Amino acid sequence: MNGRKRFSICYVVPGHHLLSSAGPTRNVLCLAEALSQWADVTVAFRSVLEPIISKNYEVVEIEPQRGRLRHQVDDAAVRGIGLREFIDYLGSLKRFVADRLPSYDIIFEKSWLLSGYVVALCQRRGLPGIVIENVVRVWNEPLRIPRDFMRFLSYQLAQALVGHYLRRAPMIIAETEELKRTITQRWTLAPRHVAVVGLGVDHSIFRPLDQANARGQLGISPNATMLLYVGVLDQMHDLLPLLDTFTRVSDLSLELHIVGDGVLKDHYRARIPESRRNVFFHGRIPHSVVPQLIAAADLCLAPYDLTTFPDGQVAYSTLKIPEYMACARPVVSVPSGHILNLVRDNITGFLFHNNVQNWTSFLAGCPSRKELREMGLVAVDTVSSCSWEVTARSYLTLCDQIISKKSVNAFQ
Repeated sequence: MNGRKRFSICYVVPGHHLLSSAGPTRNVLCLAEALSQWADVTVAFRSVLEPIISKNYEVVEIEPQRGRLRHQVDDAAVRGIGLREFIDYLGSLKRFVADRLPSYDIIFEKSWLLSGYVVALCQRRGLPGIVIENVVRVWNEPLRIPRDFMRFLSYQLAQALVGHYLRRAPMIIAETEELKRTITQRWTLAPRHVAVVGLGVDHSIFRPLDQANARGQLGISPNATMLLYVGVLDQMHDLLPLLDTFTRVSDLSLELHIVGDGVLKDHYRARIPESRRNVFFHGRIPHSVVPQLIAAADLCLAPYDLTTFPDGQVAYSTLKIPEYMACARPVVSVPSGHILNLVRDNITGFLFHNNVQNWTSFLAGCPSRKELREMGLVAVDTVSSCSWEVTARSYLTLCDQIISKKSVNAFQ
């Protein structure tokens, strides 16, 4: 990309605190690192829960005091907050846009409860912006008490506002073709208004490593068949069918290792009897240790609850699956949406619906470790061309288009 102007970009992440082990943080920082080769990049989270030092991009906080006030480590910045705090936060965003963003060439806004709000504020000041959507929210909770109805009405209002903002945004980036279709249908957008740019993989971190060495360092049995889940513990990533199945597994050489934290952590732990010695909860661990745990595993897991996705289709771009595969590990997931583009059933992994019956059948006939290792070697080739540099180049091409269009309009 020689010869083009070096843009200044601020990537605003209103819906998250910076937490290095959380998927949204890693997604943003990986892209920022890649973009920094050709642009001056700043990332702005609501607050920073874990300091990040980078020579290649700047990290700022929208509300610097917020991280220090939090007693629970959670990257979700607006989950569970009251209406008054949310309104105050919108005021903080307005001030942040006014004080910090006019000096940038273009603004990115990460999807959140009010996707497009920051870009709308920027447009009023003549600043071009792009909304980066990675999920479309659905309501799948029961309506039993008045508070449930109030929350549902708030959800409906937020969705209406998102549609209003997105229809007026200069550009929207979706991470998959499936997500683009969902976005255009949900908010009646013209397909040309939404560009598709996939996520990358950091192959310097996620790469094949020696399994025996990894198990030796982590204290994992060299003879176990190890299943591994890495990620948030919430309803979307539903581990209950697998946990309920594991409570009845008689072969204790079959081990389940769960890495991560979330609102369902305690609920998941309570499902496993204390006498059960083949289920391990590792909690939140440093991101640098994750590749070693994947190397120790024989099979990696990405289960989902399809009721949490629009039309029961996993349209968003799951980061964990290509990272598992880049480490030469086959993956178990669900036969839905974008996952069908990543995992080939019985070739690079296994696809079946996430319920107790299917898990019971699969674990009863679990492939040998040798078979799983051979599938992993095929999996690693599948994602070899995915990189954050390719993703960053596509983003910058779209920046060129948006900024050029703004310059032409200003000239006219």
